[in-house]
Amino acid sequence: MDKVFNTPLAHLLGALLVLLAPIFLQGVEGTIGVNYGTVADDLPPPVQVASFLRDSTFIRRVRLFDANPEILKAFARTGISVTVNVPNDLIPQLTMLSFAQQWVEINVLPYIPATNIVRILVGNEVISTANKLLIVSLVPAMETLQAALVEKSLDRHIRISTPHFLGILSNSSPPSTGKFRPGYDIHVLKPLLEFLRATNSPFMINPYPFFDSSDNTLDYALFRPNPGVFDETTQLTYTNMLDAQLDAVFSALKLLDFEDIEIVIAETGWPSRGDPGQAGVDTGIAAEYNKKLIQHVMSGIGTPLMPNRSFETYIFALFNEDLKPGPTCERNFGLFKPDMTPVYDIGIVHPRVANAAANTDHSHTNSRTNLLLLLLVCLMCF
Repeated sequence: MDKVFNTPLAHLLGALLVLLAPIFLQGVEGTIGVNYGTVADDLPPPVQVASFLRDSTFIRRVRLFDANPEILKAFARTGISVTVNVPNDLIPQLTMLSFAQQWVEINVLPYIPATNIVRILVGNEVISTANKLLIVSLVPAMETLQAALVEKSLDRHIRISTPHFLGILSNSSPPSTGKFRPGYDIHVLKPLLEFLRATNSPFMINPYPFFDSSDNTLDYALFRPNPGVFDETTQLTYTNMLDAQLDAVFSALKLLDFEDIEIVIAETGWPSRGDPGQAGVDTGIAAEYNKKLIQHVMSGIGTPLMPNRSFETYIFALFNEDLKPGPTCERNFGLFKPDMTPVYDIGIVHPRVANAAANTDHSHTNSRTNLLLLLLVCLMCF
């Protein structure tokens, strides 16, 4: 087998696939979305962002971290599916029907159907806040918001969920031992999962292999060849960290008899810049993770415990956000710069746009065409 893969023909085929990758990536629009954060003072106007995503990329899903009216107006008639977010601090008030009705009146009704709002997220990583009031109010707030949607006959088009930090798991390794933290599992997550099942909504998580990686596990986190991690219980081998994280969540769901609920990746990504001396952080590695992420979640291969499925996935983030607090990496998760040129290429920009940009510097399109022709001629010789 090694002899086959080391032939000149194999190398030519590999080069051809690389060149044709943008064509194959056109399928991303159904599965891959982006998180559109705005903690920055140098971002382009929302109307430009919406037009750019519609006209120049394959992205057809966007998640907001609020319900910014300017952004919601900007996405009108773009066909892009939009997810909006209720901030954590409004969750207690949302348990009151009158407030939930008012929230829908102000943040949803003025924009639909022109803007395709498909999901409302109630808070973000609420359980990880350890705020008792927020935690006990979470499910009642989701139920009340659902009632407000039902009143307006919007419940079949707009779903409600809430994203979770993986810290909700008390065990995650090996993946078959995944389970939710005691106390939260029965009193918070079980009622939450019952709501999600009843409303046909997904369980949403924020897995970040970046934050769990080290020098020793970088290959595992980046989908590179590695020895893998063997799960003694299931006799399954994990070749990447994301699969292990997803299956740990699946095991926790199964333990509560909710393995039928869809899992959506609400956030994941890799920074292109970090603090001095920080390992595993540069544009090449960020591009590698996000490109392989797209290929993996779209492949239909699934995970060892969830085979033959793809995962709706939102990459964090659309832009670098220069006003975010914390270490340097927190401000450098963006796929695009403020002028909407890519920080690095992962194949989500339409080839015609990428080629036009390249042609401002050199005749890149002609070179690619000539190389393709050369490859095809060479292939015909075999």
